[in-house]
Amino acid sequence: EEEFKWLLQEEVHAVLKQLQDILKEASQRFTLPASGSGGAVKQENFVLSTSGTDQVKGVLTLQGDALCQADVNLKTPRNNQLLHFAFREDKQWKLQQIQDARNHVNQAIYLLMNRDVNYQFKTGSEVLKLMDAVMLQLSRARNRLTTPATLTLPEIASSGLTKMFTPALPPDILVNFYINLNKLCLTVYQLHVLQPSTTKNFKPAGGSILHNPGAMFEFGNQRYEVSHVHKVECVVPWLNDALVFFTVSLQLCQQLKDKISVFSSYWNYRPY
Repeated sequence: EEEFKWLLQEEVHAVLKQLQDILKEASQRFTLPASGSGGAVKQENFVLSTSGTDQVKGVLTLQGDALCQADVNLKTPRNNQLLHFAFREDKQWKLQQIQDARNHVNQAIYLLMNRDVNYQFKTGSEVLKLMDAVMLQLSRARNRLTTPATLTLPEIASSGLTKMFTPALPPDILVNFYINLNKLCLTVYQLHVLQPSTTKNFKPAGGSILHNPGAMFEFGNQRYEVSHVHKVECVVPWLNDALVFFTVSLQLCQQLKDKISVFSSYWNYRPY
């Protein structure tokens, strides 16, 4: 029981302090100034391409959780035509995944700091409950980066992203940006119109992170089929750092939970 008291009064606080420090580092990686600090978020340029093919090349400028510039070159396989389109100057594209992940990290930090500096934990279950709440926020933060949203092709076609470019995207081109793990990804879909006389059995595709050639959909009274898919990506180093911090923090939480559980099962501790 003395060991368990020491664990509750000393080690728990040491672990919570360690978690706070790691998660503050993780939060800072999202490069957004604290509210009221007034500092501008730095802009970072990323070149997205695939080795062995120059079909699509993109230069994206990321500023915190927003793509503030995008410059895309597409060489169409059908006629080898070179298309170029870029964001309009008055447009930015919010990457909701980054915004959500940052919010979950900050919520985890709030949970860890939301008590008086002299607070003493009285029971193991109190610590377990706190660890579960922190781990839930960290898991959600990680999942937002590792699991992009599934979208149908009509959802991509009708998203605000299609209206961000100058010159305007041709009707047979769709684009999508998203985060996958530590990577910034750009997918370009080339389409062809399915004629009413076609003998193809029309079957609209459902939601997916990445649609394959042959996927069909209906949009604006017109039926389309995906003819070519180009996916380019590049690593965002600070996203990589954030994911490592999430993993380390989750391990720390689990280790503390395991210690508490071992003591609780042996002594079923009750405070005097």
